[in-house]
Amino acid sequence: MSPRRNARALAPRPKRHAASGKTRALGQHFLHDDAVAGRIIGEVRPTNQDLVIEIGPGLGALTGRLARAAGRLLALEVDEDMAAALVERFRDAPHVEIAVADARSFNYAGLVGLKPAPAGRVLVVGNLPYSVGKPILQSLVEAGPTVDEMALMLQKEVAERVAAGPGGRTYGSLSVLTQLACEARLAFTVPPGAFRPPPQVDSAVLHLRVRRAPPVPVDDPARFRAVVLAAFSQRRKSLANALASGLGLGPERARAMCAAAGIDAGRRAETLSLAEFARLAQA
Repeated sequence: MSPRRNARALAPRPKRHAASGKTRALGQHFLHDDAVAGRIIGEVRPTNQDLVIEIGPGLGALTGRLARAAGRLLALEVDEDMAAALVERFRDAPHVEIAVADARSFNYAGLVGLKPAPAGRVLVVGNLPYSVGKPILQSLVEAGPTVDEMALMLQKEVAERVAAGPGGRTYGSLSVLTQLACEARLAFTVPPGAFRPPPQVDSAVLHLRVRRAPPVPVDDPARFRAVVLAAFSQRRKSLANALASGLGLGPERARAMCAAAGIDAGRRAETLSLAEFARLAQA
């Protein structure tokens, strides 16, 4: 759908700078610091060969910069009023499309066919609403190699969990499942004053480079996910007890599972590496 057809379909209304009820319900805080916008985009460095998906453009702090750099830009905005205002703003930019869509359920599978050049990349950039940041991230991770790189603004606490390594309290199922699919790095933090209205917590930009293949052998992704979720379901318990409870196993069978993977059943889930979780899933 072209931007002009989008404009007709949405019947643009006058620009509104206050968040609508839907946007407020998602906990959206709008970026207004142009220097921060530049740093976010600098994490993925889009070119005229790349397709960029912007999630939650809102008032367009990132959108203008992305439109100048990308070969094609598709912005997903759940708020119809804000989408209509952006359609009007970019009505003379044929390579920019504004779609009313929910990023949690958007079909990312067909994005490769939208690239302006075969050698180009599929990049995702966005200031994700706090309340739905994790489900959006999950949908993007599940899209697999359809996406090449991402630069996502999240609540700092969530970004730290995604990028955490084994051994710390922030390391959990979100860390393991994301890092199986992506190289994750916390790029920089962003203070509340960069947003309107300012949130009560700090934010952080997460850089994700999607892996072409998992770094460890995983024969059954669904089983791997079930084991990881079970292991972290009761963090204070030993690994064997957490697995027994989370997977509905008897204690002896859970301990045997750990032994078959060469892992001490008394350890806790937060101490296990990706490779160890892969061995558990195989066991």
